[in-house]
Amino acid sequence: MSTQTASGKPGPSRHLPRIELGGIAGPLIGLVLLCVGFALTSDYFLSVRNGLNILDQVTVLGILAIGMTMVIIIGGIDLSVGSVLALSMMMMGWLAKNAGLPLPLAMVLGIVTGAACGTVSGILITYARLPAFIATLAMMSVARGLSNILTDGRQIVGYPDWFTDLATIRHLGFFSVTVTTFILLMIAAGIFLRYRATGRNLFAIGGNPEVARLAGIDVRRYTIVTYAVAGALAGVAAVVLAARLNSSQPSAGLGIELDTIAAVVIGGASLVGGVGSIAGTLIGVLIIGVLRNGLNLLGVSPFFQMVVIGLVIALAVAFDTLGRERGK
Repeated sequence: MSTQTASGKPGPSRHLPRIELGGIAGPLIGLVLLCVGFALTSDYFLSVRNGLNILDQVTVLGILAIGMTMVIIIGGIDLSVGSVLALSMMMMGWLAKNAGLPLPLAMVLGIVTGAACGTVSGILITYARLPAFIATLAMMSVARGLSNILTDGRQIVGYPDWFTDLATIRHLGFFSVTVTTFILLMIAAGIFLRYRATGRNLFAIGGNPEVARLAGIDVRRYTIVTYAVAGALAGVAAVVLAARLNSSQPSAGLGIELDTIAAVVIGGASLVGGVGSIAGTLIGVLIIGVLRNGLNLLGVSPFFQMVVIGLVIALAVAFDTLGRERGK
């Protein structure tokens, strides 16, 4: 509201501009404040090298978060992404090392494995009518078990140099192939959700599935495809992580599903569905990456870092809830 001066002209507003809690303004301000805080406490934080290190460190999380954003937008949840990542990674390694397939083909089949896991989760949700939490919890257990069964719990090591170069060589002195892949996927997903009718339909499903169905949207098909895409992206993240580690490990991705959900929620997505953006998710991913990096530079214990991340998640969900209540 604005007041009027004696001349009858509008005067300055007595209220501060309202910032929507569900948008990206709040997370962006939080990211800036984090950067300022760590810059004041660590001389190394603002260096170009450290910035590139942060990008390297959040690449896997960011790729997973793209799929999780779409899942959360339709009102779902996926607890299996960490285990699907491990299974895709082990499948790729087993096919290349044990089955003798060319590594590029094994990489593709590893991504297909992730897509297949996501498809199964989508079918369990849509046709078996299992809650998304239960369906993906079951897939989390199955995928983790299969990733260990493939090699009896042993890791696979010794990939070709060209493969590990994808994550280690910085082209033009800045971005590796893996980081570039992450950036391109973010751009493509952002364009899809914002400008494509198919992407906008995901918001309709998350807002009200029944209304979306009556409007002619095939909710079941969209749900299955969304989970399949999230699984495929977990497969892409598996390839990226294998290149970084120069190995495939059945224990890879333990707990990363929680960081993935946290990044999406911190970025302004609503756990009830219908709200979210790739830009917000990117900010959420960077917030988690900056937090971990800055706390490491300050020598903070990894155990205390878990406490900090947990508090950030709680605050993000609280802001989401308060924002929705305020909008009613």
